Amino acid sequence: MARIARDSQFAPSEMAIVHVVNRSVRRVFLMGEDRISGKNYEDRKAWIERRIEQLAACFGIDLLCFSILSNHVHLILRQRPDLVQSWDDTEVARRWLMLCPQKRNADGSPCEPTVAQLNSIRGDSVKLKEIRSRLSDISWWMRLMCQTIAQRINREDEATGHVWEARYRAVRLLDESALLACAAYVDLNPIRAAMAQTLEQSDYTSVQRRIQAFKQQVEVACLGGPSEIDQKTTEKPADRCLAPIHLDELRDALQVLPSQSGYRCSDRGFLNITSRQYIELLDWTARTLAAGKNGATPGDAPHVWQRLSLGLSSEAWLELVANFGKLFKLVAGKPHAVDQHRGVKHPKRFKLSSRARELLSNS
Repeated sequence: MARIARDSQFAPSEMAIVHVVNRSVRRVFLMGEDRISGKNYEDRKAWIERRIEQLAACFGIDLLCFSILSNHVHLILRQRPDLVQSWDDTEVARRWLMLCPQKRNADGSPCEPTVAQLNSIRGDSVKLKEIRSRLSDISWWMRLMCQTIAQRINREDEATGHVWEARYRAVRLLDESALLACAAYVDLNPIRAAMAQTLEQSDYTSVQRRIQAFKQQVEVACLGGPSEIDQKTTEKPADRCLAPIHLDELRDALQVLPSQSGYRCSDRGFLNITSRQYIELLDWTARTLAAGKNGATPGDAPHVWQRLSLGLSSEAWLELVANFGKLFKLVAGKPHAVDQHRGVKHPKRFKLSSRARELLSNS
């Protein structure tokens, strides 16, 4: 079967939310404990996470969710061409040279670009236009991320050849139901794989970072202010690279909201719920997934369902989260959203599986 071109799903010039996943070749545990060789590569997850942080700080793309497993990586990304268009030529050149530095510091971090290096981009209108487009292109994010990971793994293993089994898989998320289900699917991956029992134990996930940030906020409130706690904790919240969860539609809908910290693309949220509600929903979902799954959070579920207006039954929600990867192939959303959506290059409809259509038809 011929592969669908990425630009038929989303273009760098439009705001699009996409779930992307890439797996290591033959699904070997190149980022975990390899049962065949007996070697442990868990440390690679930490530097992959750092690379994701670097990309989030430079690209015009919001990092909504992520999870790093032993043989694959999940990301939910939102292209922000509107924000990239607001950057001046110097900012575009600077960000690109931080992503693809011509010189590095002793610790491997990119050197600040020189005036000559900046001029090599901002003085070339054709090159500048191309780079501006790249900075809001998920395909370029994945290219730079996967390339860096592959090169470092091969260098450490003194090997050559492919690290990733194929190009990354992408599913475009068209509405809030699809986005929330996919976010839960990504954040619950370690629990479903029996690698962790609770959200706070789910290492290398966005939800763990959000919980850590929530704890930092509580510490600040309890201790009476940031001056009485570790300044590093105050200056660098755990979720600094992540887009905030809560989207105030009345306040944020028509605003660009560039990041005030510099650690992420923007301060624009993506769901009509608070961070606390999202965490409570995931905790409830993790407990309820016990039947027929490899792993789950033990104990009774808290009553959080009534606080969320998803328009989905609890049974439909659980199946969407458990089988998101099987239910949706190229785009995800309610039937009317998928039926109305058309490809970017060719105005053709995308198909929605009968089971996904059935689960979402009453919502």
